[in-house]
Amino acid sequence: MSRQKFTSMLLVFALAGVTAWGCASQQRSVGTQQRSSASQERSSTSQERSATSQERSASSQRRSASDQQRSGTARRPSPTTRPGGTASVDGGRTAAAAPHSTPAPTGSSTRGMTRRGGWPSHMSGGGMTWSSMAYPTGSASTSALGIEKGMPSEVRVNQPFDYEIVVTNLTGETLTDVVVTDQPGDNFALNSSAPRGRVGGDGTTTWSIGSLGPHESKTIRVNGTARAEGTIGACSTATYSNMLCATVPVVAPRLRLTKTGPAEAMACDDITYRFEVANTGTGSIGNVRISDPLPAGLVSATGGRTLTFDAGTLGPGASKTFTSTVRAERTGSFQNQATASGEGGVTASSGTVTTVVRQPQLQITKSCAERQFIGRTIEYTITVTNTGDGDARDTVISDPIPSGAQFVSASDGGRNAGGSVSWNIGTLRPNASKRVTMRVSPTGAGTFRNTASARAHCAGTDGRPVTASCQTVVTGIPAILLEVVDIDDPIQVGNNETYVITVTNQGSAPDTNIRLVITLENNQSHVSNSGATRGTARGQQVVFEPLASLGPKEKATWRVVAKCNGAGDTRFAVSMTSDQLTRQVQETEATNIYE
Repeated sequence: MSRQKFTSMLLVFALAGVTAWGCASQQRSVGTQQRSSASQERSSTSQERSATSQERSASSQRRSASDQQRSGTARRPSPTTRPGGTASVDGGRTAAAAPHSTPAPTGSSTRGMTRRGGWPSHMSGGGMTWSSMAYPTGSASTSALGIEKGMPSEVRVNQPFDYEIVVTNLTGETLTDVVVTDQPGDNFALNSSAPRGRVGGDGTTTWSIGSLGPHESKTIRVNGTARAEGTIGACSTATYSNMLCATVPVVAPRLRLTKTGPAEAMACDDITYRFEVANTGTGSIGNVRISDPLPAGLVSATGGRTLTFDAGTLGPGASKTFTSTVRAERTGSFQNQATASGEGGVTASSGTVTTVVRQPQLQITKSCAERQFIGRTIEYTITVTNTGDGDARDTVISDPIPSGAQFVSASDGGRNAGGSVSWNIGTLRPNASKRVTMRVSPTGAGTFRNTASARAHCAGTDGRPVTASCQTVVTGIPAILLEVVDIDDPIQVGNNETYVITVTNQGSAPDTNIRLVITLENNQSHVSNSGATRGTARGQQVVFEPLASLGPKEKATWRVVAKCNGAGDTRFAVSMTSDQLTRQVQETEATNIYE
């Protein structure tokens, strides 16, 4: 049994118009066909009148050729060829044209009617465009099988439409195992067909016509829908068989496919799979291909979802090896099988390969005192935890020293370099934690905030480290010294005594709203006052307005002049309050007044 397979025409029609042409050599011969179209139209009437007599002659020639095939003396017809390919008829077996040598179509009419007698039997018009091709030579008089394809001139998006494929036996002998295959473009969605075809995974539809008697035709009606505006391409192929008895060696090629891969992998690392396909039987296997559909969550290096390899032809005992890398989009367990196939329906499957993808996830916390006084150290405590399911390799913790502070110490071998302390933790297993500390000494008051970070190999989804921050407000302590002295002591009645009041901030923080109240005994009276703030005499008291602020190591001075009206051991009393003082401060100065 010899098998004939030929590539048919590719019909592409636009949603706003339609263009039909044949695949391969049809396109290369279109210029010649266009130049001869005018003369062909003028001769179409006479050709139709002679079609019947030509068909009788062709039938007679095919019956004679059939007799010659049976006797082994069939004459080889001259095939229609193009550079780069050949076609021939030999002993009842017709070889398909090589690439770029598809036979030219017999042509299409421009009128919408059925041709009376002869082949092709359909003509374009009435909203339908017909194209045809005769196999294997391109001429109906020397070919065995004719294919006609009728497409609507225009279709609408998302509206069902019909087209037809008509297959005709052009010979006077029965053709067996006639198979028609139609492969539409991506813009076409198949709804149904009559007879019902077998739809492959790539969208190709195959109809097994079976046997065609002499000059018998069968029609395939296809209903489909255009998904989007643009064009739709559809390529058809047809195969048939005729009888030629011969003795053929019987072989049994067999494929064996092995797939190997890692049992575990990290989410950020490439996963490498190895495939080996071997022919363990007898006889060569052509067109051997390996296909490995990746499970959801794995993609190829180019972003694809299926790995494919072309092993070509494998002789008995031959093998080929392929490798490919994929990457994981998430963690989890991934299982799948690869398959190998070759000519003649030979297939093989690999064993199931399971790869568990893991990933570490780091979590970091940092703590410190909210407030601290100048002169004391700030301690930072940093804790890093691996909350993922994979080892966190090469884990490093970093914590910069805050501006305005000096490094004091670090635990666990932390090293201070370039103003930052780093800890090399190594590998942190899942659910494990590591805690480190650092101490710094602030050089002044202020807010000290810094951010620690942690990173590890393959941790996280974007490659950035995890971070945590902490803030400490450093303040000073005000310490107020109150001093009072009299200038003249002892002093005679009738003279004026001058008292000097000095307030000194001996602490490390400002003191605010400092208030002074002076109290004179009855043998003295107020004369005048001066100083850091203005004072007001109220009977035997002098009240000074508040001093807004007195910084660390600063002083403020006031003077009060009092007249000595009577002799005695006199006390000059001063009381002081401020925002930072929780209790009143009192100071007195003794003055001896004599007659």
